[in-house]
Amino acid sequence: MYVVERFARWAEDYRKVPLAPEVLHHAKRAVIDWYAALLPGAVVAPATLLEKALREELDHGNAGLALGRKATVRAAALINGSAAHTVEVDDIFRDGIYHPGAPTIPAALALAQANGASGEEFLRAVVVGYEISTRIGAAMGKAHYKYWHNTGTIGVFGACAAASELLKLDARRFAHALATVTTFAAALQQAFRMDSMSKPLHAGRAAEAGVTAALAAKEGVTGSLDVIEGDAGFGRAMSNGPDWEECFLSLGKTFNICRMTFKNHTCCGHTFAAIDGALALQGRMKIAAREIERIRVGSYRAAKEVSGYESPTTPAEARFSLKYVVATALTHGSVRFAAFEPARMNDPATRELMAKIEVTIDPELDAAFPQQRAARVAITARDGRQEEFLQPTRIGDPEAPLSDAQLDEKYLELAVPVIGESKAKALLQKLWTLEAEKSLKP
Repeated sequence: MYVVERFARWAEDYRKVPLAPEVLHHAKRAVIDWYAALLPGAVVAPATLLEKALREELDHGNAGLALGRKATVRAAALINGSAAHTVEVDDIFRDGIYHPGAPTIPAALALAQANGASGEEFLRAVVVGYEISTRIGAAMGKAHYKYWHNTGTIGVFGACAAASELLKLDARRFAHALATVTTFAAALQQAFRMDSMSKPLHAGRAAEAGVTAALAAKEGVTGSLDVIEGDAGFGRAMSNGPDWEECFLSLGKTFNICRMTFKNHTCCGHTFAAIDGALALQGRMKIAAREIERIRVGSYRAAKEVSGYESPTTPAEARFSLKYVVATALTHGSVRFAAFEPARMNDPATRELMAKIEVTIDPELDAAFPQQRAARVAITARDGRQEEFLQPTRIGDPEAPLSDAQLDEKYLELAVPVIGESKAKALLQKLWTLEAEKSLKP
């Protein structure tokens, strides 16, 4: 069988297997974290601009946007997917260099709402989308990430698999949906190497593409079944010819949705190890930001290249500036939304400290990427003291996960300013018991 057929056969067979309690729990964690990213992203551009651009597809239809406005299924997937990837707090599958939630969950939710699916059916679709897409992302590896933005290119598979599961496509149609969506895979890293709104659109477009491919396959639209492993297929064209057998070694035995990274800072995930390491070293040295003479950060290549803005002038640039987020963390103690407000971005103390930071590629840490996201931080004080600290992982990674309580705190911090405390708490309670919902119709 071709790769898409093997994934489709697994999905059809898995439909007969009850969700294990651990998998169900982690699926709910993923959905809660997605809402934490969705709500603040829904009230800023590009989501607000997309609502204007797609006005003809809004205020009717059977799906809904974050704040309840009706939408067609594809418009809901596109806008909600973009919103969830806007403020840089969405989940990460480390091995696939990929944010699964932003494209996968809005595709599943839009169809679940439109079809009146149960909460358990929705959660199962999320699991299927995560398991298939994360394995494709891991197989494509670092070679793919050189030019492509995985949340768009790999995200189409998560969205398509989740949508196909909700539509209960048989293995043949499921395979054709995956084959079709492969040709929709797009998203260039250059799109966020300068200030733009393109990056969150990658997640939204992936969600929309996945829904489209699944709906088309349901009606009989076919794709090239060898499109992933063929001579001119996805693996060769956009990577270095991956070994696809690795995708299937643990499929159905271990579940990647149980190994997600949930962000603890509101910026690019490649900066997290440096932030965590700098704060840990600052605490150990008991040193104030004004007492620092120099900082050296060694990390993996993507951390330097993707978050390489030297003098950010916009919030989008600042979120991708390792020097800025480390400096603001050391100066103010955290990297939350306030870090990207004008007063904080123009803070003289933060800007002064940025000039003292040197970022280099550490060969040892670069070789361990993407399975390990680490940073080596050295601080020299004005009084001559110097210490070095290795941050071996990021807070929020599977080795140092956020607890359920910490995830609740993150969600409430981000949701309450948008929908108010009572609504935020009510939604949170519903999400923790989502499997009991008989219908997700809005």
